[in-house]
This record gives sequence, structure tokens and C-alpha cells, in this order.
Amino acid sequence: MAKNELMVVENFALAINGEIADIMAEELDGLGEIPFDRVKIPSGGGVAFEIPGDDPDSPDLAKEIAGIVIDHHPVNAYWESKYDGQNTPPSCSSMDGKVGIEPETGEVHNCQNCPFNEFGSDGEGKKCKNMHRLYILQEGSPLPFILTLPPTSIKNWKDYLGKRIVIKGHRPHHVITKITLKKEANKQGIAYSSAQFSIGGKINDSLKAELDAYKESIKKTTRRIGIIDDDYNTKPAQNATATAADVDTDDFVITDAEPTFEEAPTNE
Repeated sequence: MAKNELMVVENFALAINGEIADIMAEELDGLGEIPFDRVKIPSGGGVAFEIPGDDPDSPDLAKEIAGIVIDHHPVNAYWESKYDGQNTPPSCSSMDGKVGIEPETGEVHNCQNCPFNEFGSDGEGKKCKNMHRLYILQEGSPLPFILTLPPTSIKNWKDYLGKRIVIKGHRPHHVITKITLKKEANKQGIAYSSAQFSIGGKINDSLKAELDAYKESIKKTTRRIGIIDDDYNTKPAQNATATAADVDTDDFVITDAEPTFEEAPTNE
């Protein structure tokens, strides 16, 4: 094996079915969204992920999670009221980071020009929270779980995606991604947890076609999963506000064809 060549993971057990999202949507018709598990990044600089277990009030903890990022996309959300732990949906949300919709009125907003999406609209941060969702498929599981990255982790994801995956000729759903947490602090001294990414190997070529088909099938569902305040918040007293100094203000776009990067429009 060459020095920088990725190890092929031969024994990653897939338990996927290209039609599973369609089957679940049919069986759960009238019962709401498919109940994807949501893995949470803790507040206060914690270095263990909170993973749903048998007891919803007592999540399991893990210092590392690993799996295939089968889908990912930006999301924006603005809450008019403060976090209350009641899984409140946002007052306005965007499922692509570009177009926001107010659910109560149906009013549509251009995220690029929205004053709530500008640094300084909430102190030194933004009233609208820019996040990035990862849908991670673990070995032996037929459905991915959701990991929503806060603004302070998006640059790490962008760097990993661009420098470790795309530029090497890979796709995120063809490699094993390992994610850990690092305790950091913003310039006010408030601790927060920053997601760190590394490659654990690439998937055997024989599985790629199956993963490609599953990715296209599951996207019809993942891009419609509603945002709740738990996507961004954990405990209100310990939230770290992301300022312009804490995040990367350049945006990036991964198209359905080939991953490309583009400079985000300025909000001037």
C-alpha cells in the first residue's frame, strides 16, 4: 500500500435496502416523519456524544462515532423565542441554506439577504443559526442517524470534505468517517465542543453501487426532516454563540453530480 493510500474496509456490514425509505414512508403515512435517531453534540465543551438508547431520558455516551456519511446538507433556523427544551420548531427555517420559509405564514425569504443571517444581528453572532446536517450510516444499521453540526464545527467539516475526501477523488458515502469532539472556547471564554473528522478507510468497490442507490433513495426523505430546537441547543445556560471569528464565512456547495466549492455571496 502506498504511503497515502487509504485502507480498504473489507468487512463493513451493510444492512441497507434501497427501498427502505419508501417502505417506511408508506407504513408511517399519517404518523409524521420517519423517526431517525439524533446524536447530539453536548454543550459546555463536553467530549462525548449523546446517543439515544433504550431510555430516552438517559442517553448513551460515546467519545467517537464512525460510519458512512450517506447524505449531508446545510440547514438554517431562526427561533423567535428562547430555547425551552420543548423541541420547538423554528419560526423560519431553510432546508438548503438558501431559501427560508416561515411555517405559520408560508412567507419565503432569501437567506443571502436576510438581516437575521448577518453577523451582529444577535450580539456578535447571528439570529439565524447556520448548521450542517450529516446522516451517518453505521455498520449493521438499515437507517442513518442525524448529527447536526453547529456553526463552530462547519469549517472543520468543510476542510475535511474538501482536503481529505473530494480532492483525493472520493465521495463521502464511499469512505468511513470517524468523528470525535474537542473542547474549545470562544473569545468570551465560553467553552464549546468542536467536531473533528478523520477517514477510517474506504469502502470496497463492490459496495459502491449499492451505496449510490441507497443515497439517492434516502435523500427523498432526509431533505424533508423538520428542524427542532434540539438540533442546535442542548442547555441554554451553556450555549456558545458563534461569532464571525469562530466560523468560516466562506460557504460551499456539494452538487448532486460532482462536489464543487464556491464563494458565498457577501451580505452587504
